[in-house]
Amino acid sequence: MKKNAPAGDLFSAPAAHDERERGVPPVQGIRVGIGGWTYAPWRDNFYPAGLVQRRELEYASRQLSSIEINGTFYSAQKPATYAKWAAETPESFVFSLKAPGRITQSGALARSGKAAQAFIDGGLAEFGTRLGPILWQLAPSRVFDADDVAAFLDALPRALEGRPLKHVLEVRHDSFRDPAYVRLARERGIVTVFTDSGEYPSLADLTGDFVYARLMRSRADVATGYSDDELDQWTQRAQQWAQGGDPAELPHAGTAGEAAKLRREVYLYFISAAKARNPAAAMALLQRLGAR
Repeated sequence: MKKNAPAGDLFSAPAAHDERERGVPPVQGIRVGIGGWTYAPWRDNFYPAGLVQRRELEYASRQLSSIEINGTFYSAQKPATYAKWAAETPESFVFSLKAPGRITQSGALARSGKAAQAFIDGGLAEFGTRLGPILWQLAPSRVFDADDVAAFLDALPRALEGRPLKHVLEVRHDSFRDPAYVRLARERGIVTVFTDSGEYPSLADLTGDFVYARLMRSRADVATGYSDDELDQWTQRAQQWAQGGDPAELPHAGTAGEAAKLRREVYLYFISAAKARNPAAAMALLQRLGAR
């Protein structure tokens, strides 16, 4: 596609109809995306010139295979809003959602089970098959307390209207670099976010049946956010994860390779850092996977 061509040429022309409906399906079980879809600089380097803002999700969901919704971290939305978002995306597309920070950012996790249930019951069923992982992000100040974390994870509902739920926990305090945490999460089948960041702990330990990676090192001076070599490396890691592998070069709190070797879905998001470059990074990785 031509960069910044008129929106009609890119997105509204009849010739593009089939592509718009298909979207970008996962490749080898790997989905790649970004955080959110409303960001003014993307109107200069991602969205077609002239595309109206109300169609940005419609467009983005046909260039990527997933988007992490960050707005729900600040406030849950109405069921009608979730239904609208789902209706604007192709059947192959999947959202992940950050759960509201009020549930996980302060107070005892052990007392947050009802609030977590209320968030899930508050309309997430409207996503239908487009509902992917639910991300529970802990505050950087929250120290690992095995009993507190275990009580919270045990309280998370495992299904919604007959569909299994995918829960993923993002830890942000160094005390979670502990084999005891890895065992606790693995016993409950709760996935741990791999956060590629110099600011937060990076745990590549496989603790569930899928992989969730948030890559936070894009750079403004690189058109694709990451160099070709870095994108090649992340492509290889995503494929390794999908095939049941466990990249030993990534940091682990436990021992690399000790998790069950099974094929896993992979959700990989380019988040934060040089945010303007993240869509280009995601599309470059999708191209390497053969999805574009």
